[in-house]
Amino acid sequence: MNHVIALDVGGTGMKAALVGPDGRVHYEERRPTHRERGPEAVTEAICEFVLALRDEGVRRLGEGPRAVGLAVPGTIDEATGTVVFAANIGWRDVPLRELLTRRLAADGQHPVPVALGHDVRSGGLAEGRLGAGRGAGRFVFVALGTGIAGAIGLDGRIEAGAHGYGGEIGHVVVRPGGRPCGCGARGCLETYASAAAVGRAWAEARGGADAGGRTTAGAADCARAVAAGDPVAGAVWQEAVDALADGLLVCLSLLDPGTVIVGGGLAEAGDTLFDPLRRAVRDRLTFQVPPRLVPATLGDTAACLGAGLLAWDLISQEVTA
Repeated sequence: MNHVIALDVGGTGMKAALVGPDGRVHYEERRPTHRERGPEAVTEAICEFVLALRDEGVRRLGEGPRAVGLAVPGTIDEATGTVVFAANIGWRDVPLRELLTRRLAADGQHPVPVALGHDVRSGGLAEGRLGAGRGAGRFVFVALGTGIAGAIGLDGRIEAGAHGYGGEIGHVVVRPGGRPCGCGARGCLETYASAAAVGRAWAEARGGADAGGRTTAGAADCARAVAAGDPVAGAVWQEAVDALADGLLVCLSLLDPGTVIVGGGLAEAGDTLFDPLRRAVRDRLTFQVPPRLVPATLGDTAACLGAGLLAWDLISQEVTA
Protein backbone atom coordinates (compact mmCIF):
# COMPACT_ATOMS: atom_id res chain seq x y z
CA MET A 1 0.00 0.00 0.00
CA ASN A 2 1.49 3.37 -1.03
CA HIS A 3 2.28 5.62 1.90
CA VAL A 4 4.64 8.32 3.11
CA ILE A 5 6.14 9.09 6.51
CA ALA A 6 4.95 12.37 8.01
CA LEU A 7 6.76 13.83 11.01
CA ASP A 8 6.12 17.04 12.94
CA VAL A 9 9.02 18.07 15.19
CA GLY A 10 8.07 20.25 18.15
CA GLY A 11 10.04 21.72 21.00
CA THR A 12 9.09 18.93 23.39
CA GLY A 13 7.53 16.18 21.30
CA MET A 14 7.31 14.68 17.82
CA LYS A 15 4.11 13.52 16.10
CA ALA A 16 4.37 11.05 13.27
CA ALA A 17 2.09 9.13 10.93
CA LEU A 18 2.06 6.81 7.95
CA VAL A 19 -0.17 8.60 5.46
CA GLY A 20 -1.78 7.34 2.26
CA PRO A 21 -2.27 9.38 -0.94
CA ASP A 22 -5.86 10.17 0.06
CA GLY A 23 -4.74 11.63 3.40
CA ARG A 24 -5.78 8.55 5.35
CA VAL A 25 -3.62 7.89 8.41
CA HIS A 26 -2.65 4.22 8.70
CA TYR A 27 -0.51 4.50 11.83
CA GLU A 28 0.33 7.18 14.39
CA GLU A 29 3.05 7.48 17.01
CA ARG A 30 4.51 10.16 19.27
CA ARG A 31 7.93 10.45 20.86
CA PRO A 32 9.81 13.07 22.90
CA THR A 33 12.12 15.44 21.05
CA HIS A 34 14.86 15.27 23.72
CA ARG A 35 15.98 18.85 23.16
CA GLU A 36 17.38 18.88 26.70
CA ARG A 37 20.16 16.63 25.36
CA GLY A 38 21.25 19.21 22.78
CA PRO A 39 20.60 19.91 19.08
CA GLU A 40 22.62 16.94 17.80
CA ALA A 41 20.54 14.62 19.96
CA VAL A 42 17.35 16.02 18.43
CA THR A 43 18.67 15.35 14.94
CA GLU A 44 19.55 11.80 15.94
CA ALA A 45 16.12 11.29 17.54
CA ILE A 46 14.48 12.35 14.27
CA CYS A 47 16.59 9.95 12.22
CA GLU A 48 15.90 7.05 14.58
CA PHE A 49 12.18 7.80 14.59
CA VAL A 50 12.00 7.85 10.79
CA LEU A 51 13.92 4.57 10.53
CA ALA A 52 11.54 2.99 13.04
CA LEU A 53 8.54 4.29 11.09
CA ARG A 54 9.97 2.87 7.88
CA ASP A 55 10.19 -0.56 9.53
CA GLU A 56 6.68 -0.14 10.96
CA GLY A 57 5.36 0.56 7.48
CA VAL A 58 6.92 -2.63 6.14
CA ARG A 59 5.33 -4.64 8.95
CA ARG A 60 1.90 -3.07 8.71
CA LEU A 61 1.55 -2.16 5.04
CA GLY A 62 3.93 -4.55 3.32
CA GLU A 63 6.37 -1.99 1.94
CA GLY A 64 8.52 0.99 2.81
CA PRO A 65 7.54 4.64 2.35
CA ARG A 66 7.61 6.42 -0.99
CA ALA A 67 8.85 9.62 0.66
CA VAL A 68 9.33 11.38 3.99
CA GLY A 69 7.90 14.76 4.97
CA LEU A 70 9.32 16.72 7.90
CA ALA A 71 7.72 19.78 9.51
CA VAL A 72 10.12 21.63 11.81
CA PRO A 73 10.16 24.98 13.65
CA GLY A 74 12.43 27.90 12.86
CA THR A 75 13.66 29.48 9.66
CA ILE A 76 13.73 26.95 6.84
CA ASP A 77 15.47 27.01 3.48
CA GLU A 78 13.14 24.61 1.71
CA ALA A 79 15.14 24.63 -1.53
CA THR A 80 18.27 23.23 0.15
CA GLY A 81 16.50 21.34 2.93
CA THR A 82 18.35 23.30 5.61
CA VAL A 83 17.17 24.51 9.00
CA VAL A 84 18.77 27.94 9.03
CA PHE A 85 17.85 28.68 12.64
CA ALA A 86 15.54 27.13 15.25
CA ALA A 87 15.91 28.82 18.63
CA ASN A 88 13.86 26.39 20.71
CA ILE A 89 15.93 23.41 19.53
CA GLY A 90 19.32 25.07 19.08
CA TRP A 91 19.75 24.32 15.39
CA ARG A 92 21.74 26.63 13.14
CA ASP A 93 22.49 25.80 9.50
CA VAL A 94 21.58 22.12 9.88
CA PRO A 95 21.28 20.28 6.51
CA LEU A 96 18.50 18.12 7.87
CA ARG A 97 17.26 16.76 4.55
CA GLU A 98 20.76 15.65 3.56
CA LEU A 99 21.43 14.06 6.96
CA LEU A 100 18.19 12.11 6.93
CA THR A 101 18.56 11.05 3.30
CA ARG A 102 22.02 9.72 4.09
CA ARG A 103 20.76 7.72 7.08
CA LEU A 104 17.90 6.23 5.07
CA ALA A 105 20.34 5.07 2.38
CA ALA A 106 23.01 3.79 4.78
CA ASP A 107 21.64 0.24 4.93
CA GLY A 108 21.43 -0.18 1.17
CA GLN A 109 17.72 0.54 0.90
CA HIS A 110 16.27 2.24 -2.18
CA PRO A 111 16.69 6.04 -1.90
CA VAL A 112 13.71 7.82 -0.41
CA PRO A 113 13.10 11.52 -1.18
CA VAL A 114 12.72 13.86 1.79
CA ALA A 115 10.66 17.07 1.92
CA LEU A 116 11.36 19.68 4.60
CA GLY A 117 8.94 22.43 5.59
CA HIS A 118 8.11 24.95 8.31
CA ASP A 119 5.78 23.59 10.98
CA VAL A 120 3.19 26.40 10.88
CA ARG A 121 3.19 26.61 7.09
CA SER A 122 2.77 22.82 6.99
CA GLY A 123 -0.17 23.15 9.38
CA GLY A 124 -1.62 25.84 7.16
CA LEU A 125 -1.22 23.59 4.12
CA ALA A 126 -3.18 20.83 5.85
CA GLU A 127 -5.91 23.20 7.03
CA GLY A 128 -6.19 24.60 3.51
CA ARG A 129 -6.48 21.26 1.74
CA LEU A 130 -8.00 18.97 4.37
CA GLY A 131 -9.46 21.21 7.08
CA ALA A 132 -11.24 24.50 7.56
CA GLY A 133 -9.94 26.04 4.32
CA ARG A 134 -10.84 23.18 2.01
CA GLY A 135 -11.92 24.66 -1.31
CA ALA A 136 -10.60 28.14 -0.49
CA GLY A 137 -8.44 29.52 -3.29
CA ARG A 138 -6.77 32.18 -1.17
CA PHE A 139 -6.55 32.00 2.62
CA VAL A 140 -4.49 33.06 5.63
CA PHE A 141 -3.83 30.64 8.48
CA VAL A 142 -2.92 32.13 11.88
CA ALA A 143 -1.69 30.02 14.80
CA LEU A 144 -2.10 31.63 18.23
CA GLY A 145 0.22 29.78 20.59
CA THR A 146 3.23 30.72 22.68
CA GLY A 147 3.94 33.09 19.80
CA ILE A 148 1.98 33.88 16.66
CA ALA A 149 2.83 32.60 13.21
CA GLY A 150 0.92 32.28 9.99
CA ALA A 151 0.77 30.88 6.49
CA ILE A 152 -0.39 32.37 3.21
CA GLY A 153 -2.40 29.93 1.09
CA LEU A 154 -2.62 30.34 -2.69
CA ASP A 155 -4.48 27.80 -4.81
CA GLY A 156 -3.60 24.76 -2.72
CA ARG A 157 -0.03 25.70 -1.88
CA ILE A 158 1.69 27.82 0.77
CA GLU A 159 3.73 30.89 -0.12
CA ALA A 160 7.00 30.73 1.84
CA GLY A 161 8.33 34.07 0.59
CA ALA A 162 11.66 34.91 -1.00
CA HIS A 163 13.62 34.23 2.20
CA GLY A 164 11.38 31.84 4.15
CA TYR A 165 9.58 34.48 6.23
CA GLY A 166 6.24 34.50 4.43
CA GLY A 167 3.27 34.61 6.83
CA GLU A 168 5.11 35.92 9.91
CA ILE A 169 2.09 37.92 11.07
CA GLY A 170 3.24 37.67 14.69
CA HIS A 171 5.91 40.25 13.94
CA VAL A 172 3.63 42.81 12.33
CA VAL A 173 3.89 45.88 14.57
CA VAL A 174 0.41 46.74 15.81
CA ARG A 175 1.42 48.98 18.74
CA PRO A 176 4.41 51.13 17.68
CA GLY A 177 6.82 51.61 20.58
CA GLY A 178 4.94 49.03 22.62
CA ARG A 179 6.05 45.88 24.42
CA PRO A 180 9.48 44.51 23.51
CA CYS A 181 9.51 41.40 21.33
CA GLY A 182 12.10 38.66 21.10
CA CYS A 183 12.69 39.59 17.46
CA GLY A 184 14.15 42.94 18.57
CA ALA A 185 11.20 45.15 17.64
CA ARG A 186 8.56 46.67 19.93
CA GLY A 187 4.79 46.35 19.68
CA CYS A 188 4.68 43.13 17.64
CA LEU A 189 1.32 41.38 17.44
CA GLU A 190 2.51 38.32 19.37
CA THR A 191 3.41 40.45 22.39
CA TYR A 192 -0.30 41.32 22.71
CA ALA A 193 -2.39 38.53 21.23
CA SER A 194 -0.51 35.25 21.67
CA ALA A 195 -1.64 32.77 24.30
CA ALA A 196 1.52 33.55 26.26
CA ALA A 197 0.86 37.30 26.13
CA VAL A 198 -2.74 36.90 27.28
CA GLY A 199 -1.63 34.62 30.10
CA ARG A 200 0.96 37.15 31.27
CA ALA A 201 -1.47 40.06 31.08
CA TRP A 202 -4.17 38.15 32.99
CA ALA A 203 -1.73 37.07 35.69
CA GLU A 204 -0.51 40.64 36.13
CA ALA A 205 -4.06 41.99 36.21
CA ARG A 206 -5.06 39.65 39.00
CA GLY A 207 -1.77 39.88 40.87
CA GLY A 208 -0.82 36.35 39.88
CA ALA A 209 2.84 36.87 39.02
CA ASP A 210 5.42 35.97 41.63
CA ALA A 211 8.59 37.89 42.44
CA GLY A 212 10.42 36.19 39.58
CA GLY A 213 7.78 37.22 37.05
CA ARG A 214 6.37 33.70 36.63
CA THR A 215 2.67 33.58 35.97
CA THR A 216 0.22 31.49 37.98
CA ALA A 217 -2.64 31.81 35.50
CA GLY A 218 -2.82 31.24 31.76
CA ALA A 219 -4.81 32.26 28.70
CA ALA A 220 -7.30 29.43 29.22
CA ASP A 221 -7.99 30.74 32.74
CA CYS A 222 -8.56 34.20 31.30
CA ALA A 223 -10.96 32.84 28.68
CA ARG A 224 -13.00 31.05 31.34
CA ALA A 225 -13.14 34.23 33.40
CA VAL A 226 -14.31 36.18 30.34
CA ALA A 227 -17.07 33.66 29.72
CA ALA A 228 -18.09 34.00 33.38
CA GLY A 229 -18.40 37.78 33.02
CA ASP A 230 -15.29 38.92 34.88
CA PRO A 231 -14.75 42.58 33.82
CA VAL A 232 -10.99 42.54 34.48
CA ALA A 233 -10.58 39.44 32.33
CA GLY A 234 -12.81 41.08 29.75
CA ALA A 235 -10.48 44.08 29.52
CA VAL A 236 -7.40 41.85 29.12
CA TRP A 237 -9.16 39.77 26.48
CA GLN A 238 -10.39 42.79 24.54
CA GLU A 239 -6.86 44.20 24.37
CA ALA A 240 -5.72 40.97 22.72
CA VAL A 241 -8.72 40.85 20.38
CA ASP A 242 -8.17 44.47 19.27
CA ALA A 243 -4.49 43.82 18.56
CA LEU A 244 -5.32 40.66 16.62
CA ALA A 245 -7.96 42.48 14.58
CA ASP A 246 -5.41 45.20 13.73
CA GLY A 247 -2.94 42.55 12.58
CA LEU A 248 -5.56 40.76 10.50
CA LEU A 249 -6.56 44.04 8.88
CA VAL A 250 -3.01 44.34 7.53
CA CYS A 251 -3.36 40.86 6.03
CA LEU A 252 -6.73 41.69 4.50
CA SER A 253 -5.39 44.88 2.94
CA LEU A 254 -2.27 43.25 1.50
CA LEU A 255 -3.45 39.76 0.59
CA ASP A 256 -7.25 39.97 0.20
CA PRO A 257 -7.89 36.40 1.40
CA GLY A 258 -11.35 34.91 1.11
CA THR A 259 -10.85 32.89 4.29
CA VAL A 260 -8.95 33.49 7.54
CA ILE A 261 -8.35 30.34 9.60
CA VAL A 262 -7.39 30.81 13.25
CA GLY A 263 -5.88 27.95 15.22
CA GLY A 264 -3.54 27.32 18.14
CA GLY A 265 -4.20 27.25 21.86
CA LEU A 266 -6.02 30.58 22.06
CA ALA A 267 -8.51 29.49 19.40
CA GLU A 268 -9.69 26.73 21.74
CA ALA A 269 -11.69 29.44 23.53
CA GLY A 270 -14.21 29.10 20.70
CA ASP A 271 -16.93 31.74 20.53
CA THR A 272 -15.30 33.61 23.41
CA LEU A 273 -12.61 34.51 20.89
CA PHE A 274 -14.39 34.36 17.54
CA ASP A 275 -17.49 36.42 18.34
CA PRO A 276 -15.61 39.56 19.47
CA LEU A 277 -12.87 39.01 16.87
CA ARG A 278 -15.36 38.94 14.00
CA ARG A 279 -16.96 42.14 15.32
CA ALA A 280 -13.59 43.85 15.75
CA VAL A 281 -12.47 42.94 12.23
CA ARG A 282 -15.79 44.02 10.74
CA ASP A 283 -15.63 47.37 12.56
CA ARG A 284 -12.19 48.08 11.05
CA LEU A 285 -13.09 47.38 7.44
CA THR A 286 -13.40 50.25 4.99
CA PHE A 287 -12.93 49.09 1.39
CA GLN A 288 -11.90 45.51 2.26
CA VAL A 289 -14.32 42.64 1.67
CA PRO A 290 -15.10 40.74 4.91
CA PRO A 291 -13.38 37.34 4.92
CA ARG A 292 -14.83 34.09 6.17
CA LEU A 293 -13.19 33.94 9.63
CA VAL A 294 -13.25 30.37 10.96
CA PRO A 295 -11.57 28.17 13.57
CA ALA A 296 -9.03 25.56 12.50
CA THR A 297 -10.35 21.99 12.56
CA LEU A 298 -7.29 19.71 12.59
CA GLY A 299 -5.94 20.58 16.04
CA ASP A 300 -2.40 19.54 16.90
CA THR A 301 -2.27 17.03 14.04
CA ALA A 302 -2.26 19.76 11.35
CA ALA A 303 1.52 20.09 10.96
CA CYS A 304 1.99 16.32 10.80
CA LEU A 305 -0.68 15.98 8.13
CA GLY A 306 0.90 18.90 6.32
CA ALA A 307 4.26 17.13 6.38
CA GLY A 308 2.55 14.19 4.68
CA LEU A 309 1.17 16.50 2.01
CA LEU A 310 4.66 17.90 1.43
CA ALA A 311 5.93 14.37 0.90
CA TRP A 312 3.19 13.55 -1.60
CA ASP A 313 3.77 16.85 -3.41
CA LEU A 314 7.46 15.99 -3.69
CA ILE A 315 6.58 12.65 -5.33
CA SER A 316 4.26 14.42 -7.78
CA GLN A 317 6.99 16.91 -8.69
CA GLU A 318 9.48 14.12 -9.34
CA VAL A 319 6.98 12.28 -11.54
CA THR A 320 6.25 15.36 -13.66
CA ALA A 321 9.90 16.52 -13.83
